[in-house]
Amino acid sequence: MNYDRMNKFIIRTISGLIYAAIIVVCILQGTEGVIFLSGILGLLATLEFAKIFNGFSIKHTPALMMDIAGVLSLCLGVFGFTIIIWILSLLLRMIEELYIKSDDPIGNLARSMMSQLYIGVPLGCMSAIAVLTGKPMILLAIFLFIWINDTGAFIVGSLLGKHRLFERISPKKSWEGFWGGIFFNLIAAVVFARCLYGFFGLSDNIGLWLGLALTVTVFGTWGDLVESMIKRNLHIKDSGKFIPGHGGILDRIDSLLFAAPASLIYLFAYYAVF
Repeated sequence: MNYDRMNKFIIRTISGLIYAAIIVVCILQGTEGVIFLSGILGLLATLEFAKIFNGFSIKHTPALMMDIAGVLSLCLGVFGFTIIIWILSLLLRMIEELYIKSDDPIGNLARSMMSQLYIGVPLGCMSAIAVLTGKPMILLAIFLFIWINDTGAFIVGSLLGKHRLFERISPKKSWEGFWGGIFFNLIAAVVFARCLYGFFGLSDNIGLWLGLALTVTVFGTWGDLVESMIKRNLHIKDSGKFIPGHGGILDRIDSLLFAAPASLIYLFAYYAVF
């Protein structure tokens, strides 16, 4: 038993490091790397989303292709022509449902539209942070906040967790873990503001960093809970097995899907006011 646990821990650690390394390398390539990362995550997440709802079959292939086209156009949605592609993909997707002869056309379209909103829009916001601000390294800070929050919440929750955060959706999460994640991220925000602000391309204003840390933590937690709600509704434990020891790609980017749009709004609101 101990050997099995150790083996799983090693596999989980290695796959997690590889996943993190890919993200870091893409962001270090600049705006083009971020857009590439957004597209890859969008493609994998859309495939996984379709699988957990419908599975893969020849019957669902045309609809899946339209969903992928829509999500990828949103991932690149900071450019004008891709919005045209997105609108066209939505129209074709609805027309396509006329010929599929499904017993649940509204349900099919609802799931397709959800893939656009749940995956495409947030990843498009991730690209927008890099393109519109001209500071792609901000995304590395956002990813670090997500990872630090996960680590801090796990450590504090494991040691002190007694009060359930959202027992109906995620019985293992605790309020102690939630506040632990915030505590670790606020410390990280201070370090970033004092030592690494130039590297990330932001000012050394500690208020800006503390606000970003809180935004990522709170909305990232909501993103995690929403994905848990989806999995609970579908009666599945993980969204997939793409990353050994970690589950599917949606399991890994669930926090990002809420943190990225919230961070984009926060940054623009902050600079508009200050």
